[in-house]
Order: sequence, then structure tokens, then C-alpha cells
Amino acid sequence: MRKDLKIGTNYSGIFHYDKEKPISLEDWFKEISQSKIFDYVDKTPPKDQFNLYKKLSEKYDLPILSSGWFYVLGKEEDFIFDNLKMGADIGTKYHNVQIINNHADGHQVSDQEVANIYMRAAEYGEKVGCLPCFEIHINMWSEDFLRINSVAKIVQDQGYTFRMTLDHSHIIFKMNNEEEMNRFGLAQQLKENNIILDPFTEGNIAQHWIDEGYVWLMHARSAVPNNPKNTRAKNEDGSFGRGVQYPFIKPFEGQYHTYWNEEKLEPWKEVMRRVIKNHYTADNSFLECISTEFISSPDYGGGSTYSLFENACACAQWIRNDIIKINQLGEKK
Repeated sequence: MRKDLKIGTNYSGIFHYDKEKPISLEDWFKEISQSKIFDYVDKTPPKDQFNLYKKLSEKYDLPILSSGWFYVLGKEEDFIFDNLKMGADIGTKYHNVQIINNHADGHQVSDQEVANIYMRAAEYGEKVGCLPCFEIHINMWSEDFLRINSVAKIVQDQGYTFRMTLDHSHIIFKMNNEEEMNRFGLAQQLKENNIILDPFTEGNIAQHWIDEGYVWLMHARSAVPNNPKNTRAKNEDGSFGRGVQYPFIKPFEGQYHTYWNEEKLEPWKEVMRRVIKNHYTADNSFLECISTEFISSPDYGGGSTYSLFENACACAQWIRNDIIKINQLGEKK
């Protein structure tokens, strides 16, 4: 049965930008509630703050419907199950799972290893009521996008439902990006027509995942083709941020490090439109939650001073408007 789409926002401890004075957790919940834009919060609470999050969630009528964390195989499998149980206890329905590309012993995790932990997590999540969704994400096993198809086949062949988190900013920012093409053999995959990134081209990878019904959770953070590197923040190795975030609304002068062009957002918006249209016109969508996720890490918006909150609100409102538009078109047919 198709679920109505809900729009939430993630909590990362930052309200507007990373250099501002921190805002208290209660004030954050209050601001999110007063915006009247979001249906829920996306967060894995620290264990020692579980009761506080539960209290504020109930006080401000903002359920914590989704959560997420990143994990190293060979070291943190039990942590996945702990977070699934904690999520179920607080009312979380979907847990976003990022699997680090390298195993604890240093080798690159194999498709079978990812599939194995997926199946174990899926069994447990279905039992307790918090479903794991494995995310497409840079620096994770899934940055080699075609591996998602391979893992999905392994688990489906064993009789399991494959559930993923679609964050298509990780696709869009690589388009026409020569440096990114050199990672995980992407340039060769494109040359051999094994993968298509452009959402306006038939057979593109995002559309494949949508059509297959893999998308059970979605993150919404805008990015553009050949997204500018984030030259205002550096990673621990001294490299500039890879640039997987682009302001959704026009920043004021000095808030962003390069020229902003709204038209560049169209490929990112197109994937979102296709997800929404599929949800309301096809029978293969199990999506329920779309979490806006504008963040201040170096690879994203670190060092910039445009408001993460205002961008999240604008993005959420655009999604709501598109949902209305898609439904109105359906009613006219």
C-alpha cells in the first residue's frame, strides 16, 4: 500500500553554519517545529541522550522516523544491531546504513561481505521494526555505483527484499567531473556504456534503482554536475572538500565561494521529480521518508556561511510543491 510521503530534516548539531554559536537541542527542535515544514527528524541519538530526544520528540510532535550511521565491517557489526534496536525503541522506521569501503583488516569489502551483513541486518530490523537501508555514498563501498546492483542481486536471490537510501547528490556531483571520473573506474564504465549518470538520459542509474523498487529512504541535498570543490574546508589529509553540496537557494554575497546558478540544479531536481512521480503513479514504491540533509562537513558545506536550515526549508517546500503538482496532474488524467 502506497504511503504518503513525509519530509524530515537531519540533526547534525549545526543550525545555520559551522562557525556560529551552537544551538541547544531543545531550541533546535523548537525551531524545526515552528517552521511547520517538516514532519519528522532524522537522527540516531547518542545512547546517553535517548530519553532527552524521546522527550523533545514528543513535546514538539516531531517523531524520529529515520536515522543513520556509518560502520566498519569486521569491527562494528554489533553496533548496527544496537542502533536498529534503539531506533525501534524510539519509533524510528528506517535506519540509513553506510558501510565504509575498507574492512577493519584493510581489504576492500566484497559484494558478498556487504550482502551478508545486509541480510543479517534486514532479518533483525524486520523483527524489531526498524528497517536498514544501505546508502549510495562517497567513501563507502557503494561509491562504485554498479556494486549496488550486484549486492541487490545477491540478497534477492536469497529471498530478501533489497532496500537502499537514495542520495543522488553523490551521482550528480560526479557528472562532467574529470577528477571524480578517475575514481572506481567510472570513466571506463561510462565509456563502455555500463552506466549512465545523466538523469535526462534513458537507462540512467538512478532511474534503474527507482524502477526496481530499491528506494525505501531518500536524502535530499542539492548538488550540481561538476560541483565546485569546497575550497573553504579541508579534510584530514589536507585535501579540499570534494563538493557534494550546492546551495538550493541563492546565497548572499560572500556566503558561498563561487558563482551560483539556479539552472544547474535541474539534473538534481529531475531525479527528485522522477522519484515523486513514480511513487504516486506506479505500484513499486515503498518510499515513505525524504530527509533533507544540508551539512557542514568538509566535503559538503564546511566553511561557508549560507544557512543550512534555510536551504533545508526551501528544499523541503519545493519537494512539497512538486508532490502537489504530481498529484494534481494525476487527478486531471
